[in-house]
Amino acid sequence: MRQILCDVTVRIKCYPLFLFWFFSLPGNAFAQARGISPESGTTYFSDPPPDAAFLQLKEEMLMHRRNQNQTEEAICLQKMGQILYHFSSYSQAVEHLLQADKIFRAGKNPDLLAANLNILGTVYYYNQQSPKAWVQFREALAIYSKKNNTAGIAETYGLIGHMYEKQLLYDSAYFFQKEALGYARSAGDTAILASIHENIGSIYEDKALYDSARFYFLLSLNEYERLGNVVDQIEVINNLGDVWSKTGHFPEGMKYARKAATMADATGEKYQLQSAFRDIAQNFAGMQQFDSAYHYLEMSRHLIQSIYSTESSFQISLMQTLYDTEKKNTEIAQLNAAKKADTVMNVAIITVLLLLGILASLVISRQKMKIRNERAVNNSNVKVFETQKGLMESELKRQQLEETSLKQQLDIQSQELSSHILHLIQKNEVMEELKKGLTEIIKDDKRDQKKQVRQLLQKINISFSQDSYWEAFRLIFDKVHPSFMSNMQQLCPELTPAELRLLALVKMNLASGEMATLLGITPDSLRVIRYRAKKKLNLAQTESLTGFVQSI
Repeated sequence: MRQILCDVTVRIKCYPLFLFWFFSLPGNAFAQARGISPESGTTYFSDPPPDAAFLQLKEEMLMHRRNQNQTEEAICLQKMGQILYHFSSYSQAVEHLLQADKIFRAGKNPDLLAANLNILGTVYYYNQQSPKAWVQFREALAIYSKKNNTAGIAETYGLIGHMYEKQLLYDSAYFFQKEALGYARSAGDTAILASIHENIGSIYEDKALYDSARFYFLLSLNEYERLGNVVDQIEVINNLGDVWSKTGHFPEGMKYARKAATMADATGEKYQLQSAFRDIAQNFAGMQQFDSAYHYLEMSRHLIQSIYSTESSFQISLMQTLYDTEKKNTEIAQLNAAKKADTVMNVAIITVLLLLGILASLVISRQKMKIRNERAVNNSNVKVFETQKGLMESELKRQQLEETSLKQQLDIQSQELSSHILHLIQKNEVMEELKKGLTEIIKDDKRDQKKQVRQLLQKINISFSQDSYWEAFRLIFDKVHPSFMSNMQQLCPELTPAELRLLALVKMNLASGEMATLLGITPDSLRVIRYRAKKKLNLAQTESLTGFVQSI
């Protein structure tokens, strides 16, 4: 659990640094719609929520498409892609950004195209597609260089440097950040300078060159203070506190951490406030004041839970909106196709009838029998059409009933899986209590009971190690998540059965205590299995195992 908390806090702390590069690109109207401060680059959620913002952008996009305003249509697609990216819908984000890319290229808008390429490259990188990200960054850099757009070049170099930093290639990261710094100075953009100074300070901090890190963090802080970016100041103040703490100057680090906490609390920045609480806890621990350290660590943990609860609710709403939108589009397409077919058929019937009427008026005396036969054929065709239409409607109803039945079966299987898990937890908890009780009896001096008690204890231990209930669990789990186990084994054949069981429980979002109880192991043993699984899956220390498993 401690390792998971560390992964989460590191990702939250790095998140605002990336958002500066991401949302400083063209299209900051999205920032206002989503509650992103263009000055600070930090997110805070307000009206409208992401699902409403997405629908609003979709309506605007359709309006611009009807008005044949392709540039504005592409900008809306770009903003929709940013919303999807923020909530980890990478494939859909890439789809929207590629549509915008196509329009920008056709409209010959190099600045908008370069900005979109930077966003697309960032999405590719966070989707573990670094080669594709490189292609986008190189093209954006070429466009900015051709137009001598120094601010754009600085932004692109900064993104490349940030990518290298996340790959722990600090020399390359430092090189590109220095390149970005030179172009930012040439452009005279204080906001970009402040962010680049902060990024360079972060690189030095990771390399344990704390004096240099402090120097660049102070430069960044001074520039943010001149700009009045309070939230960015909080981030840098937190970084300065970290540097002092890592060099053993805990009172100085505490001063910066408390200052950051005060500013974050005043501005309502939960991300920065939890980071400040964590830093305060680290400083208290360094000063051997463990009660206070535990208190602030708990405050940080509660804030993290609150933040991720809000993010999860937004993600669910956005996914539901996407589902409803796609469903509505499909229904509209089906209705339009049916309407078109009916129109064609009606036109055909009317045309035939008109021709028959004209022909009948010309040769009525000689063609009465022929006309009756043609009318009979026509009526037969109408009946065939109506019969086919009825069959199609019946087939559609059958498919809808089958879909409803499948959904009900999935709900039942999910309930069976939850019931099975609850039964296993209760069974293991009872067995654990019996095990502890019998262990205490063994410690007693009544020697005449020890042999029988040891036999019972041995049976309980054997019960813990049996795999029969895991086979039943595997059958139900495969019904709810049919391809998860095979995907994990294909991704990493070296995973042991115990590690696969752990990953299945992580997929179900169980707490660490419940997972330990189900597996019949201690929390320490559970952490060891999680560590080994992350190592075999080639996950970085800062990456979350839970997030990775949920993406499979």
